[in-house]
Amino acid sequence: MTEANGANGAQNPQATEQEGRVGIAIAGQYIKDLSFEVPGAPQIFSQMQKAPEIPISVDVQVAQLGGNHYEVTIHFDIKATVGDKPGFVMELVYGAVVQANAPQEHLHPLLLIEAPRLMFPFCRNLIADITRDGGFPPLMLQPIDFVQLYRQRAEAAQRARAEEGEEQA
Repeated sequence: MTEANGANGAQNPQATEQEGRVGIAIAGQYIKDLSFEVPGAPQIFSQMQKAPEIPISVDVQVAQLGGNHYEVTIHFDIKATVGDKPGFVMELVYGAVVQANAPQEHLHPLLLIEAPRLMFPFCRNLIADITRDGGFPPLMLQPIDFVQLYRQRAEAAQRARAEEGEEQA
């Protein structure tokens, strides 16, 4: 950490400017967990007459590592079905170590919206490559609205607190 005051007691404008800057920096990205299974292989490939149905579940989680460093993980749960049979099952947990410089009120949006937004293109490439290498057409995910995901999460937490308050009353 740099000194905010110089030798003569005057403030160092560069240090003050850096301390006031709000933002995040990604120190590293990695695959934390990955599973890809094709339970019906090889028969499933001859049964694909049309594109499989592919529901996708996405969740973002944050864990503090210490100081202003956090681990942000995006969890993907993808299950393709061909007719009534499973095509493939994919689980991906993609993580990043994020350094966040922000006041507490801005921290959650930065970590749950901006960090995943920066990580998403890498997740998308991994998912496309893995599904292609698994014998299926590459799954090209559409961009995810992490703002909407954040709002849904906040609303669910608010409902849970309200229900908890009703139970205690």
